[in-house]
Amino acid sequence: MANQYSERAQGINIGSILVRLVVGAIVLAVTAALTPGFTISGIWSLLLGAVVLAVLDYVALRFLKLDASPFGRGITGFILAAAIIYLTQYFVAGFDVTLWGAILGALVYGIIDAIIPGKAM
Repeated sequence: MANQYSERAQGINIGSILVRLVVGAIVLAVTAALTPGFTISGIWSLLLGAVVLAVLDYVALRFLKLDASPFGRGITGFILAAAIIYLTQYFVAGFDVTLWGAILGALVYGIIDAIIPGKAM
């Protein structure tokens, strides 16, 4: 299992970064639209939010060895995903989420991430 984390952390190139950014932005936009207490005002906040989410996920994976996937790692992944969504508002202007919105957002994000092909978070 540790090998899976190291493969994911090291298997990054420009193409996969762009795909993750686009898919992440789409998933994030749909999540914000469907989740009460979660708003993103503008395309730049959306794109920067997707980048920050990806960076925070990478940091969690690299240093904590935890995958911030709401469904991929059980309750630990769900809590980590909610925390990352909540923390993102402190790095991105126009990205506003309540604590309850982050919890619901992690659930919605996980469902949409499972439906849309590609790895968003």
